[in-house]
Amino acid sequence: MIQPAPTPCDADIVASLEAMALEAGRAIMAIFNCEFAVQTKADASPVTEADARAEAIILKSLRTLYPHIPCVAEEEASAGICPPDLGQAFFLVDPLDGTREFVNRNPDFTVNIALIRNGIPVLGVVYAPARDVLYSATPDGAFRIDTVKHEPRERRRIVVRTPATILTVVASRSHRTEQTNSYIQTCGAVELLSVGSSLKFCLLAEGAADIYPRFGPTMEWDTAAGDAILRAAGGTTCRVDGTPLTYGKRGQAGDCDFANPFFIAETKAR
Repeated sequence: MIQPAPTPCDADIVASLEAMALEAGRAIMAIFNCEFAVQTKADASPVTEADARAEAIILKSLRTLYPHIPCVAEEEASAGICPPDLGQAFFLVDPLDGTREFVNRNPDFTVNIALIRNGIPVLGVVYAPARDVLYSATPDGAFRIDTVKHEPRERRRIVVRTPATILTVVASRSHRTEQTNSYIQTCGAVELLSVGSSLKFCLLAEGAADIYPRFGPTMEWDTAAGDAILRAAGGTTCRVDGTPLTYGKRGQAGDCDFANPFFIAETKAR
């Protein structure tokens, strides 16, 4: 009698996600360090061979190790490929978050992989290969792992800080809107950091910033892994009405599948 495969524990899942992100980062940097072509998708966003190669690496591993968990990945979704039923758990993948930063030779790009359960990002990894740092949301909290040649080295737990008297606000380098600027003005005197990709969530998670307001378009694969890390470190990500940001949004009136509303990510309630 054939026995069903054992259900993997969350710690094992995180370990496999870390390995996938490191492998994808290695492939991305091989392209980053050479000349490469840039194409434009239907939504006018750039895409490169690095996006496609990293996504192929990640999806092959996910579908081999976890064949019963659906995957939603940016480039497949852009091509109209998406699971018909997500169920209670699914993976969200952005193989190269911050492609504009990548194209401009700025190191603020990341590999993002997250596991969503019942609409909540519970596990995830964010790897910034050009910065030699990997962030991980595990069952035991959030961690920062320094890397050398895409191999993990020192691992340390990270937690959010108590908000400073003068807030440190992180905002998008490439996609800041007037609505975001208007919100920042309501925070009073602030220190402003401009950072690309999901690293904004990670700065909050490791206690280097206090708030990340996003009043502009994002997709779930842009935010899920960073959001998982921030929540594991003790922070929150909420819609502007104060309700938690959720994932797996389909059939939205006036918006496309997996599009996020505006949100505010914070360390702790002020």
